[in-house]
Amino acid sequence: VSHQRTDWISIHSHICQLLLPVLRPQPCFHSEKDRKHGKEQLLRRQESLIAVALSTAQGFVWAGKPLEAIPAALQALRFSSRVFGSSSVQLVPIFLLLAEASTGTGRLRQAAKYLSQARWIILQTPDCSAALQSKLHRGLGLFSVAEGNLDQALYHLANDVYLATVEFGLNSVEVSGGYFHMANIFFRQNKLDAANSLYTEV
Repeated sequence: VSHQRTDWISIHSHICQLLLPVLRPQPCFHSEKDRKHGKEQLLRRQESLIAVALSTAQGFVWAGKPLEAIPAALQALRFSSRVFGSSSVQLVPIFLLLAEASTGTGRLRQAAKYLSQARWIILQTPDCSAALQSKLHRGLGLFSVAEGNLDQALYHLANDVYLATVEFGLNSVEVSGGYFHMANIFFRQNKLDAANSLYTEV
């Protein structure tokens, strides 16, 4: 019952109306034009459902409610796999979100699996953007912090900063997140000069 309640609060109350036309059997079309129109309409509905589920999950993570984020992110993953394929690069942000939410609930083993899936997809995508690789390294960095491996975390966050700089430029807002997390680590290590320098950069 508690799982159903969490699932309802997290996502189903938001997507109930969107689910029915996507999950019910598609009508039998008599012409190629109608078939094509039906497929396009189904795709648009699935993409809307993915967008709602993903933004809902992200909202819960930002609000510090990782447990509520997981059902929404799983719905986004389910429909994204249907629409784009199970090894599509479009799944990477969802895996990273699931990893962050799992880490937030203390499920580090599950988080590691999601990060491995994201990393595998990126390795299989030679033309993957620096922005997405940056997000992967940030996810790996934050996971390493949760594990207590601060040196490994700094390695990944430095890669995050470098890749974000490549994609967005040296003084972009996108780079500041990596600096901020690195500063927090230096602060924990009592390296206050390095921490203050990075906080100033942020």
